[in-house]
Amino acid sequence: MAKFDSSPGKAESPDAAQPADAGADAGANTGANAGKSAGNRKRAGLIAGAGIVAVAAAVLVPLALGNPTPAPPAASSPAAQSAPAPAPAEVGPPVTYYAQPGPPAGSPLEKVEPLKVDVSSDLVGTSLNKGMAGISLEATDLADPDLSSDNASMVKLLKEIDQPVLRFGGNAVDRRFFWTSSGEAVPADYKGDKTHPVKAVGPADLVRLKTLLEAGDARVSLTVDLGHYNPARAADMAKNASAILGDRLLSITVGNEPNGFVFNDVKSGSGYSLDQYIRELKDYANAIYAVAPNVPISGPGAYDQKWWQPFVDADLPQKKILTFHHYPLSNCDGSLPQDSPTLANAMSRTMHDRGVNYQKAALAVGQAAGLETWIPETGISACPGSNETSRTHASALWAADYALTAAQLGITRIGFHSSLLTCKGGPPLSAICSAGAYPFGNGQMSGRANFFGISMVAELEAGKFMKVNSSGGGPAFSYALQNADGSTSVVIVNENDPEKAAQTLVTLNLPGKPVTGTMTQLSGPSYAAEDETVIDGAKTEPTPLAKRATVPGFAFKSQTQQFKLTAGTVTVLNFKY
Repeated sequence: MAKFDSSPGKAESPDAAQPADAGADAGANTGANAGKSAGNRKRAGLIAGAGIVAVAAAVLVPLALGNPTPAPPAASSPAAQSAPAPAPAEVGPPVTYYAQPGPPAGSPLEKVEPLKVDVSSDLVGTSLNKGMAGISLEATDLADPDLSSDNASMVKLLKEIDQPVLRFGGNAVDRRFFWTSSGEAVPADYKGDKTHPVKAVGPADLVRLKTLLEAGDARVSLTVDLGHYNPARAADMAKNASAILGDRLLSITVGNEPNGFVFNDVKSGSGYSLDQYIRELKDYANAIYAVAPNVPISGPGAYDQKWWQPFVDADLPQKKILTFHHYPLSNCDGSLPQDSPTLANAMSRTMHDRGVNYQKAALAVGQAAGLETWIPETGISACPGSNETSRTHASALWAADYALTAAQLGITRIGFHSSLLTCKGGPPLSAICSAGAYPFGNGQMSGRANFFGISMVAELEAGKFMKVNSSGGGPAFSYALQNADGSTSVVIVNENDPEKAAQTLVTLNLPGKPVTGTMTQLSGPSYAAEDETVIDGAKTEPTPLAKRATVPGFAFKSQTQQFKLTAGTVTVLNFKY
């Protein structure tokens, strides 16, 4: 599969073979229908307005349950003397309702078919684990001094995606990455340029990296250079990495996208074949096993399906992990319109379904062999430079849905390919970027829109996926998790157009009777909006679970909940019973 380099310039060859009125409330939704299952209920009105932060745009009201207590009859009435005293109404605790944004003023609202979501107590058989969603970087980034616990901005980003994996590989590893534990000079045949210089990396860089991993509670997956065949050098890197990083080192991959070597400048013209890759893979694996036997080998990291099964079948001494790369919209010249990186394609149900099919194909190979399956490198598109999906709010919606789809199917790790270069001038599809002057900036890192989509998934509680049946809602995708404390988390990725679509009326049927229902939400004003994606009104991680506001219209102890959701949002709901 095609993938972008850490530059605005270059991509590898694409893989052509890859497969009722919802209302216009501009403020909080009062959930007028939510009281049907719990009797008549008095509520204070929600504060309207465009503010997203619930605590800044909501009111505290008690939840009164059951029918209102009737006034006692007159004392002289015979019926009054014989009637039992009425039971007091059940009253829930005071709550703060979440106030989500509405469509922009004057929007030509388009009605959205109501969404019905039925959550079963039955389990899918897969889980969402902490650390599932992470960041992929170029191998040469290992030499960057900003990857250190001294860089507070980088530590903050890692914490906002909660125990992530940092994967180092990319185009750089087989071209301009040179490992040395003895301070050797970089050989003359290693080629780079001003933006992508050749980098030598040694043990001191791994020591510095470990400080970042510990401060940000992250782990790492490394890639060794296969472009310059040298199993002994790779083994030396693995030996040092194992000794320095310890259990924070998850795996080592041999080469990056070896299926593309014959199409690019790694081994072009050499006739590099799948059989040759397997022979070299075994040489590397044996050399690594001799010095670091506890480090699993992952691979092949290829976007061509023909390379997956031979890797699985290879006789390697280490436990293996099947990995593949995937960039769904990577037809960069417009010759295949359905694969071009457009907003229409990115936000289509077809895009979602194609992602499912490709992930299932890889999982079938890995699961048949009893192996974990990872996607260590992905992105919405690998096309160089800017396109309609670059830096946009749409990329945040896509990232959240793609990660949840993968996790629910059974993929256990995913890395969104990124760069440490500058926000201005650097790769526009990178999830993170540096402030300062192009190309290397000042090391003050921040997240783009797609980073916040990743954060919405990463901040979910670890849990087991529950079976969900949903209908309606347009391009909206629903997921549910059974959490360790018995609560249920429901995630709804509403990909309807935030500039045009009315709020979607959601009817949610739960497996229990909740006593609390809270929410956090990612939102943005349009698909194309750049640098305007927010979570709970701010460019930061979701509000901690214990501090989240209540779902508008929450019905105390009712298995059926009704509420409206604004278009172009990712909403995480949590219900405790």
